Amino acid sequence: MSELREVFSREEIQTTISQLAAKINHHYQDCSEPVVAVCVLKGAVVFFSDLIRNLRFDLEVDFVRLASYGKETFRGEKVIFSKDMEIPIADKHVLIVEDIVDTGTTVNYLARVLATRRPKSVKICTLVQKLARREIQLNVDFYGFELDRGFIVGYGLDFAEQYRNLPNICELVE
Repeated sequence: MSELREVFSREEIQTTISQLAAKINHHYQDCSEPVVAVCVLKGAVVFFSDLIRNLRFDLEVDFVRLASYGKETFRGEKVIFSKDMEIPIADKHVLIVEDIVDTGTTVNYLARVLATRRPKSVKICTLVQKLARREIQLNVDFYGFELDRGFIVGYGLDFAEQYRNLPNICELVE
């Protein structure tokens, strides 16, 4: 049986999202056209919803679905791309919004795919980044928290589709 140990409280998460949104607002303050914010389903949907309500520039919203973990606590060998964007992004600024960047494989794959569609820019935003397990050299432009280790759940993050509805982020301890 697994135990949950709180890592970030609901209040810490909301404060961090406000601070993160302020940085993103500053970055795009002079942007004359809408920015396309891309939510990586399913895990980022809770974070994405709270984040975009704090953004103060013109925004278009789209979704992709990628997976590399499945029902395990470790990354699989390949990224599964099961839902693509509907909005064309050529000559637009794109902000990828991810729940967690761990090894970097999934978001790096997505950024490379989107770059082939000729956007003006592609920036990466994540609520949590874990540098200790990073396998790919990757620049995360905006992030909320840094963690060294631990398998986390809650606030959209899951283990085998469980725990997404927790209002805080917890470490899943075996």
